[in-house]
Amino acid sequence: MKKRYAIFCLFVVFSSYSQQVQFAHKVIKYSTDLGGKQHGIKRILGKPDAFPQGGSSPNAWIPKNALDGYEFVEVAFEKPQTVKQVAIFENLNAGCVVKIGVDTGNGKYQTVWYRKKDWQTPSYKSTLHSDRSYYFGRKRRKIHKSPDVNVNPAIEYAILETAVANVVAVRVEFNFALIPGQKQIDAIGISDSENPILVNVNTYSKFEKLPDSKVLFLDESIPVNPTISHDGKKLFITHGKDGKDEIYSFTKDVNGNWSNKTFEKTLNSNNSYNYVEHTGANYLLKGGNPTTKGNTNSGFELFAPTTDGYQSLGAVKIAAYNNYDDTADATMTSDGKTLIMAIETDFTQGGTDLYFTHKKEDGTFGLLQNMGKIINSAADEGMCHLLSDNKTLLFSSNGFSTYGDYDIFITYRLDDTWKNWSEPINLGSKVNSNDFDGLPFYDEHSEQLYFISMQDGNQVIKTINLPKSVLKQE
Repeated sequence: MKKRYAIFCLFVVFSSYSQQVQFAHKVIKYSTDLGGKQHGIKRILGKPDAFPQGGSSPNAWIPKNALDGYEFVEVAFEKPQTVKQVAIFENLNAGCVVKIGVDTGNGKYQTVWYRKKDWQTPSYKSTLHSDRSYYFGRKRRKIHKSPDVNVNPAIEYAILETAVANVVAVRVEFNFALIPGQKQIDAIGISDSENPILVNVNTYSKFEKLPDSKVLFLDESIPVNPTISHDGKKLFITHGKDGKDEIYSFTKDVNGNWSNKTFEKTLNSNNSYNYVEHTGANYLLKGGNPTTKGNTNSGFELFAPTTDGYQSLGAVKIAAYNNYDDTADATMTSDGKTLIMAIETDFTQGGTDLYFTHKKEDGTFGLLQNMGKIINSAADEGMCHLLSDNKTLLFSSNGFSTYGDYDIFITYRLDDTWKNWSEPINLGSKVNSNDFDGLPFYDEHSEQLYFISMQDGNQVIKTINLPKSVLKQE
């Protein structure tokens, strides 16, 4: 049984090389999909999310017969326009588009392109490693190698022999038996020009003018979670040792170097993993405590600095706390009254989402509320860090156009509801690589960004000089 739906998405129109470009605005009809928030038919709408990096993405459509069957989709566009080109963004194992038709408003599709017997989809250079990909293992808070998968992404640029005016909808047919492996479709675009529709990472030009990032060497440690104390004089990391994840600190010497490695006994209260998430003028937020589903225990604990270490202020308790994972990411406002967390629940947009909650009069926190679809995608958002202005948020995601795997983004709070945020902006290629980049922490004293990156297969801390003026919203 064929399904007929009307699914809406934000309208996207932009010009490139003086061409008018639109991406699919509404799904009219489709053959099958897997349903759900991830890989559903809704994921084909709007501008591409899985390009230029290519590779598997929860933000792409997977039909039921994506391995070896016939599928189709009909999509509408916000405004009628002349079409000379139809671009299909196939982020996994491309080369399966066999027929394209256009509708000029009469409800009938005129065939304008079909795959010839010897036609080969032009190759596409993915920015993601083709032989391997990394994911962030939140349980162990480490980066692990994922299984090898076929990638082979490409954009099928179908150039029409004759431009067609007043096109309102497009029908694309696929034969997924043409290419082995799983298939995913990210987006469908149209243009009035033969110039290829290009998709670039959404970043500011000022980020590309930053100096190169540098690796921070800290003896033999394999670091996770770099966090700077509120006064900028102490660096915390988590280091795996003998099956445990332990917190160590380093102090900044007169030359600005990190030394004097110290085991933080008070903060290493768990048998498995421990990590410092955020620091304020009079508090430190530590994560990793065991949680039990169905109560207020979030797994986080607040500490106050003392003359000889830290003193526990008690567990962070959240009303009706629920998280699919054993641990979460978190950050706080400078006054400690609002907590932002990255968790996965029944109400997330897909994978891990960013939530917020406010402190109540009794010292506990209220219900977690989702921070909205602008910053939460069908993939994962997390590893967050809120600056002291309580408006500028850094986080990592693999749900938007990236240079590789997880990238670091910046967004700005637009009002006091905590639900309205600006569109995430990628921090650019000087910060983000074609591999994993995440766990950002911005030291407002030295105006340096610290983050975790994969380099030549190794997990390292990187730093980059990033003036506060550059972080301001444009």
